[in-house]
Amino acid sequence: MSGEESDHPLLRNDDFCTEREIHNYEDGRTGFIEEGKRQVRLAVPLIAVNMLHYCLQVISVMFVGHLGELPLSSASIATSFASVTGFSVLLGMGSALETQCGQAYGAKQFHMLGIYTQRAILVLLALTAALAVIWYNTAFILVNLGRQDPEISAGAGDFNRWMIPGLFAYGILQCLVRFLQAALIHIFACWILVFEFELGSRGAALANAVSYWINVILLGLYIRFSSSERVKSTFTGFSRRAFDDVLGFLKLAIPSAVMICFEYWSFEMVVLLSGLLPNPKLETSVLSISLSTCWMVYMISVGLGGAVSTRVSNELGAGNPQGARLAVCVAAVIATSEGVIIGASTILVRHIWGKLYSNEEEVIAYVARIMPLLALSDFLDGFQCVLSGAARGCGWQNLCVVVNLGAYYVVGIPCAVILAFVFHIGGMGLWMGIICGLSVQALALIIINLCTNWDHEAMKAVDRVRENDTGSERN
Repeated sequence: MSGEESDHPLLRNDDFCTEREIHNYEDGRTGFIEEGKRQVRLAVPLIAVNMLHYCLQVISVMFVGHLGELPLSSASIATSFASVTGFSVLLGMGSALETQCGQAYGAKQFHMLGIYTQRAILVLLALTAALAVIWYNTAFILVNLGRQDPEISAGAGDFNRWMIPGLFAYGILQCLVRFLQAALIHIFACWILVFEFELGSRGAALANAVSYWINVILLGLYIRFSSSERVKSTFTGFSRRAFDDVLGFLKLAIPSAVMICFEYWSFEMVVLLSGLLPNPKLETSVLSISLSTCWMVYMISVGLGGAVSTRVSNELGAGNPQGARLAVCVAAVIATSEGVIIGASTILVRHIWGKLYSNEEEVIAYVARIMPLLALSDFLDGFQCVLSGAARGCGWQNLCVVVNLGAYYVVGIPCAVILAFVFHIGGMGLWMGIICGLSVQALALIIINLCTNWDHEAMKAVDRVRENDTGSERN
């Protein structure tokens, strides 16, 4: 590819490979450094966006936590249930765009990006309507199927009903490559609705919805009035072609959703299982704080995973297998370095972290004990997240479904149940089971990447883009 400037948004001008840089792939050191720079440039804004995005939920839980142990437990269960039945499903379906848009961009089929995005929004909005019904009946489902504490279940149901308006905005956000965040506005909204209007946990849930819709409105205004050629060349307005080949999108989106859900659900299941332990209010509160911390750190890995997914899909779409292989190797090194730093930082803050979520000394002390386990899980989770990003760039969602199913539901969850309920290790035993699942998942992804024929993957990617574009033009 030439070194000419690009007017397209997925990659910056200097993210393109010149012919000279392609030759540098044969020079290990030079190619490694150049690829590292590209991934860092992509990852930093992605990390910032994902971190700010997730902070919306974290801030809400923090505000509710200072209302007492029962509101914290209810909000924790509600958030976990919402993630299992809503957020993870929409996130997974939307992640199909990483494969489609990335490979189309690498193949220079720029006009397809806007069509893919519109098609995804239509599908996700239809799905969101069904998920909203589930959220409305959260309390009933928890009491009758999960055998959760009635008080906690009632509070969780109330929380999720007030968060339903935000579900529709969340679905749209998953389909947008770039969007604005308003974390400071969210803090203000939480304070006003929780304390000034005395809505309690309902106010925190409603603040989530307000912030999500603010993000959608701001991004919509940006796209509508932007004079940037980067926006105009890839999003040319609403097109009837977005209604074409919905089945083709679903063939990739459904395995993407299952891949993500198998992983995310196992973590959320830990919180739900904690409600069955002795002293469920304490266990649920601490496991929720642990999960919230894990997801916050995970946003860094999501940014790195998004960067390698973009790089791998672009290189494969451009027919450059050497570039895709190098991108995976560089990402693995970056993820390892990041994991060591995050793990050490997690251990250092273990005695003060619980104070951000609760005033209860019992909760704070328990959080301090479980933080070393979080450090290990953060390291493993970060590594597998980057390799999963590479898998999405290749379009391996079906293969990753099998890997995640085996890692978490054949190994992880059974180990968690045995350690928590048979050996009576409690919440820490639940988290040890998750670490077992993460270890198996990371090992499997390493083996898959080592055995990959990248020349074959590049040919498949080019063929996929050509078929999609030809089919869309024909319709």
